[in-house]
Amino acid sequence: MDYRSTRNENLRATAAEAILQGLAPDGGLYSMDSLRGLDFDWRAVLDCDTLTTAREVLTALLPDFSREEMEALLHDAYDGKFETDELTPTVEVGEDAVLELFRGPTSAFKDVALRMLPQLMRRAREKCGVEDQIMILTATSGDTGKAAMEGFRDVPGTGIIVFYPHGGVSAVQQAQMATQEGYNVYVCAVEGNFDDAQTGVKNIFAAVEEQNLLAGSGVRLSSANSINIGRLAPQVVYYFRAYAALVKSGKIAVGDKVDFAVPTGNFGDILAGYFAREMGLPVGRLICASNANNVLTDFLATGRYDRNRPFYKTVSPSMDILVSSNLERLLFLMSGDGALVAKLMAELKETGAYEVPAALKEKIAAIFWGGCCDDEKTAEAIGKIYADHGYLADTHTAVAWHVAQEYKAACPDHNPVVILSTASPYKFPVAVWEGLGKAAQEDEFAVMDDLCRATGVPIPKNLQGLQEKEVRHRDVIKKEDMLSYVLGKVKEDAWKK
Repeated sequence: MDYRSTRNENLRATAAEAILQGLAPDGGLYSMDSLRGLDFDWRAVLDCDTLTTAREVLTALLPDFSREEMEALLHDAYDGKFETDELTPTVEVGEDAVLELFRGPTSAFKDVALRMLPQLMRRAREKCGVEDQIMILTATSGDTGKAAMEGFRDVPGTGIIVFYPHGGVSAVQQAQMATQEGYNVYVCAVEGNFDDAQTGVKNIFAAVEEQNLLAGSGVRLSSANSINIGRLAPQVVYYFRAYAALVKSGKIAVGDKVDFAVPTGNFGDILAGYFAREMGLPVGRLICASNANNVLTDFLATGRYDRNRPFYKTVSPSMDILVSSNLERLLFLMSGDGALVAKLMAELKETGAYEVPAALKEKIAAIFWGGCCDDEKTAEAIGKIYADHGYLADTHTAVAWHVAQEYKAACPDHNPVVILSTASPYKFPVAVWEGLGKAAQEDEFAVMDDLCRATGVPIPKNLQGLQEKEVRHRDVIKKEDMLSYVLGKVKEDAWKK
């Protein structure tokens, strides 16, 4: 038994079971008791190629899977799916390095994990002898939805329902989701923000578990959000790849520390960096970069998490989040106290806030550094990065860039910094174009063409002609209707092949 609920040590599961379930029965997240002491030699993977590194990292984190099994799953997930053989290339931009995570089939960092999760889930289903169909539920603030649908489309034995905030994603992101093909795919806008959609999904899992709503249906639910350990684990790999790239370029020597600046909403991508650190990678500071929804910045500064604040729709919508679900895993791993985590999560649900003990706050602050960046500064960063370095950054990358520069100014003894670039600039063309000091047309797709002509940066193939594709998904519901929507789709036969 390798995993346990962050809230109850008696709720345990193998890695395969944790992947299939997504959430623990008590609403907690599945986690190892500790990541230290794993059978993993981080130095040995620095000379490996990407897939070999991934095989070693993932078999350490998901020990139900043999190296041979994992290697086959990795090839099924990635071969021919990314723009380059190096799935996540690291490039030098000024004195910093940028880890490009947007070279996959939907031009967002989520592709790295969501190409792999369906393969892990398929094999886990076989390992656990599960014959039920699996309906994947996920809430998205923009990029997870498309990447998850592309990963799970037409996968036998599974369906997927994606909820996104109505009016809360870019026109390009919405078009990506609304035109998604696949017999087993459903997309639905929710009247509200991302937190409403994410809370709704968690409540559906709880209601189905408590009320046994799917008994006898031959269907079970699982998740594609980073609350699923099978979604989070593949993200750990690219921290090792970035470090190896800096060693290869001569920027660092093996053993030198590196700081990572991560644009952060749900705390999954930056938590993957903490996993890498606990597995031995010389990670110095993890720089948590937020937009105007700066709940994490305040938490890191004060130890108090408080979502009772205005919610802002920003030009970096994938970070428009006030409830950062993966923070729960960090609290558990750093405290080792499931009872404390259960208490804090109950307070968050009841009052919208909690405060961690002082000792835990200091422990977190020793590793994590927080900063935030509003839309005005995001635009300035896009313009400056392009003017100074000729590099075209999307809005989320610009947030991380801005906060990274603040961090370096505040901490002059910092280590070399890697900035995680999480989406193609063409997913947010209007904001990027305006960041370059240009007046944008209303049509986002026309602006994509303007941006390409002005910069020479090619439009990713998956985004070309997107506006001309058939719209297949038009559902819009109230947040209170999410459970009935799911139960209705579960009963349909079209996805059960």
